Amino acid sequence: MRTKPTTLRFYKECLLRVLVHIQQHLDEPIELQTLARTACLSPHHFHHVFTGMLGESVAGHVRRLRLERAAMRLKLSTTPVVQIAFGAGYETHESFTRAFRSAFGISPIQFRKQKGVSVRVETPSAVHYSPKERPTKFRVVKSEKSMNVTIKQIKPLRVAFMRHVGHYNKVGKTWDHFLVSLGKDGFIGGSVQFIGITHDDPGVTPQTKLRYDACVTVDEKFRASGEIGVQKIAGGDYAVLTHFGPYESLGRSYTELLGQWLPRSRRCLRPVPCFELYLNSPESTDPEDLVTDIHAPLEPLTI
Repeated sequence: MRTKPTTLRFYKECLLRVLVHIQQHLDEPIELQTLARTACLSPHHFHHVFTGMLGESVAGHVRRLRLERAAMRLKLSTTPVVQIAFGAGYETHESFTRAFRSAFGISPIQFRKQKGVSVRVETPSAVHYSPKERPTKFRVVKSEKSMNVTIKQIKPLRVAFMRHVGHYNKVGKTWDHFLVSLGKDGFIGGSVQFIGITHDDPGVTPQTKLRYDACVTVDEKFRASGEIGVQKIAGGDYAVLTHFGPYESLGRSYTELLGQWLPRSRRCLRPVPCFELYLNSPESTDPEDLVTDIHAPLEPLTI
């Protein structure tokens, strides 16, 4: 069998287009949809791929480039600090000073006076702001640990679900309400599976708009009613990574799977959300002992 050209080089070329776009539009709002489209990657997965390969989030990358540009302007011009702060996207001199001090270790005024200081902030990707040159390469971050990823072929799953909108840390209340509703009608028990579908990445989507579906597998007899809907999770090939520990740290495992394993896998993601299969219950399990299988949907291999 032959695969699509989804090698590490392919993913590097995808993200290089994004890096060029960001540098050329630093004074404009950076929209996830635009960046994902530029990379030819699904918005469902783009941010994790970016973070895993470059070692910083999209927001962190943009913020750092704007601060590096501000540092350069401090050194090469007499523009007042407050104007440079506004140009870097900060609404107040104070917020700019805090961010600048965090990045460079000294205040903007001290930076302007001090000789021999670098206008660059150290970063794993080695991508820095340049007023004339666009990025032509970047350093891919390598994971320090091996990942035990398996590829499984899964049959379509019919699930009942309840939609949660808001911070992912609050989905417990949605689950409680959902399970009480299903339980009183006798749909909880036996071999049902408990699944979560995260539609948005908290790294780029406001917390108030995050979407999550609490799901339980059901048979064909189940019908949607009220707040409870029915959907089908597509079957096919999935890359599966087992996450051990609290749900709050799932984001790191997503980033490792999509930003570290995927680019070297010679596989391509389908443009649909990942899903989480919960193998034990947070009601009876300590957070550090929770076990979750993260499923990333893969395009089928082509012959």
